[in-house]
Amino acid sequence: MSDSTLHTRRQFLRTGVLGGAVAWTLPVFLEKTFLTLDASAADSLIQTATGRDAPILVVLQMAGGNDGLNTVIPFADDAYRAARPNIGIPGDKALKLNDQMALHSRLTGLRGLYDSGDLAVLQGVGYPNPNRSHFRSTDIWQTASDAQKVESDGWIGRYFDACCSGADPTVGVSLGTEAPLAFSSSTPTGITLSTPEQFQFLSKNASDPEGTRELFRDLSEDEHSGSSVGSLAGQSSGGGNVLDFLQRTSLDAQISSDKILEITRKSKSAVSYPGSKLAKDLNLVGRLIAGGMPTRIYYVSQGGYDTHGGQIGSHERLLGELDGAVSAFTADLKAQGNFDRVMVMTFSEFGRRVAENSSGGTDHGTAAPLFVLGGGVKPGLYGKQPSLTKLDKGDLIYNVDFRNVYATVLENWLKTPSGNILRGRFPTMNFA
Repeated sequence: MSDSTLHTRRQFLRTGVLGGAVAWTLPVFLEKTFLTLDASAADSLIQTATGRDAPILVVLQMAGGNDGLNTVIPFADDAYRAARPNIGIPGDKALKLNDQMALHSRLTGLRGLYDSGDLAVLQGVGYPNPNRSHFRSTDIWQTASDAQKVESDGWIGRYFDACCSGADPTVGVSLGTEAPLAFSSSTPTGITLSTPEQFQFLSKNASDPEGTRELFRDLSEDEHSGSSVGSLAGQSSGGGNVLDFLQRTSLDAQISSDKILEITRKSKSAVSYPGSKLAKDLNLVGRLIAGGMPTRIYYVSQGGYDTHGGQIGSHERLLGELDGAVSAFTADLKAQGNFDRVMVMTFSEFGRRVAENSSGGTDHGTAAPLFVLGGGVKPGLYGKQPSLTKLDKGDLIYNVDFRNVYATVLENWLKTPSGNILRGRFPTMNFA
């Protein structure tokens, strides 16, 4: 395809009948992203981002129900050792935060961020009347709803509706096979990046015919976690969803796959990322941030945390992948000079039960810790570790409503009132 033909097609997408639908979704997103990266690559791998002062939120879902007690470990509690004689982690094999609590030994990067003042650990996060279904509890977290109330739009989608009217849909970018329920809104906003086949990106470079396909395959390959839950995006938001529209549209507007491949070759990250799916996703997020995308919220997911059996090995592997990916991402952001404008918030739909089961694992529980990290985070331990003896049917009783966390992120980081978005007033915390 000649440059003049490509230019004509782009002009058609901007101004023609497809302008209101396709032009402001994926094609223009890729055009703007990679052409910006191309312009920067001539001089540097990093460019000064447009809207550089705007804060960015990265939501990292730990899908499947992460075992919080073996992530942030109450190693000094006799009840912990008694409840977990086989899978409990002693203090001398963990990364101590104080004389009571420690991080799992695979979280060395997060421990480094804690020591450098860039990590907040929020303990005992949950909600009233907890639901132990993966799908229902995920919906509750993604819609910020009460446990008894079903919402059709997500808390991030309501943020888009309230604060991003008229913005480019790339104000929200999710990496995965479907848009998360958190992005659902009355005015669909945000895009989802998945496989190259879905959007018909195929390289025509004779010397590298699989180049573009391989690039996106690396970024989008599925995680296989056996019988454990891989990813819980929440239910589809229906016919108005941007991704649904994209999937119904052929999108054969071939925006020079050769050019995309050429630019991505020039714009490698300044740091080396591990080979996990999560690391590849965060690598792409880092490159988009460096390229000056107007995105305010990115959404990535790591699956596999439904550890009913043989938990020790699988949980160690998952936390190691999480730590490696986040460590590379934060190093990348620091190299770019963007660390102070990015906040990463983890969440999982629930924690696990206090007592181990007979299969060397743990079953669905309730409250659990989550992490918030970034250059603008006020470090420390927040909330209170729930009692391991005063339980609700064998489960922890939450101390921090997750909507307090959302309210803090919205008001103190994204600088927007949270009441209408969360459908109620929730006290903020001091981590941001």
